[in-house]
Amino acid sequence: MYSTCLFCHNNLGANEVVEHFPIGRRLAFDGEKGRLWVVCRSCERWNLTPIEERWEAIEECERLFRDTKLRMSTEHIGLARVAEGLELVRVGDPQRPEMAAWRYGDQFGKRRQRHYIMAGAGVVAVGVLVSGAVSVGLFAGGGASLYSVAFNSFNAVRGRRVVAKVPTPNGIVKVTRAQLPHAKIIRSSESDWQLSLPQGSYKWRGMNSRRIDAGPTVNLEARNALPALAALLPAINGRGGTKRDVQTAVELVEQAGNATRLLDTAASFAMKTSWNATARGRLSTIPLEARLALEMMTHEDDERRALEGELAALEERWKEAEEIAEISDNMFLPSSITDWMSRIRG
Repeated sequence: MYSTCLFCHNNLGANEVVEHFPIGRRLAFDGEKGRLWVVCRSCERWNLTPIEERWEAIEECERLFRDTKLRMSTEHIGLARVAEGLELVRVGDPQRPEMAAWRYGDQFGKRRQRHYIMAGAGVVAVGVLVSGAVSVGLFAGGGASLYSVAFNSFNAVRGRRVVAKVPTPNGIVKVTRAQLPHAKIIRSSESDWQLSLPQGSYKWRGMNSRRIDAGPTVNLEARNALPALAALLPAINGRGGTKRDVQTAVELVEQAGNATRLLDTAASFAMKTSWNATARGRLSTIPLEARLALEMMTHEDDERRALEGELAALEERWKEAEEIAEISDNMFLPSSITDWMSRIRG
């Protein structure tokens, strides 16, 4: 059982209400499909819980949800506030737009709020620094260059911060904030494309960054791009989006139908940037709604692969149980009977 978010690594909190799963302050569950998520209150992303820890907890969540009167429900999704501030989200075969509004609306909205708070704090900090320099007369004696050095140093430190750890067939590739704007989709053939991850040293210059020390570029084929994009897009989409942006993103997902088609659409958007040859193909040039749609679908694709892995594991366990049961059933039967049963089954 994990206690930190799989995405932002912040603490998920705890509860004393769900005895079989005392982790998290908001739990989402789907009793029909047997899924339980812990919703991170820092980044609002849904963490799928391990299969072995989920079944009793789902039954308990269902009972708590039905017993509480403090709840809001639609036909497919409900929200209930139970004891000690724990929130339960009950999912019951919703349509994609409704599910997306619950699952991604808060997530992208909180990012947007955080972005504006940080931007405002930065403006205030710069204003205080400049006014302080003016008040003590630093600008008259070379204070302006001192301020410039401090500002550039801040950007250098900020640019070196790792914002994404991208899984590749050859291991994890760390992408810094300065490298992030240079992640690209490039055409490898007429109908195929690759995800290009920048390496080497990059330096912030104004509102962008430039390469100062070239390094080997990591190119990923389309089949390996989805897990990589799942790691990159939350950082690229750091400004979040409005409810209208989320709605448009959901419509794009619906139109595409699957991740491959949506990736083709996103690649087309990126390659159409013709006004600046160096920017052509950059993920950051894809329209916001398409980037949000791509993040939704890559996240759901990650979850789908996890569930497929669970089903494969369950199938293996079922086969083992069948073998054990067959051995137990046949243990005291004479060989003539077991041979006859084998011929009948064959």
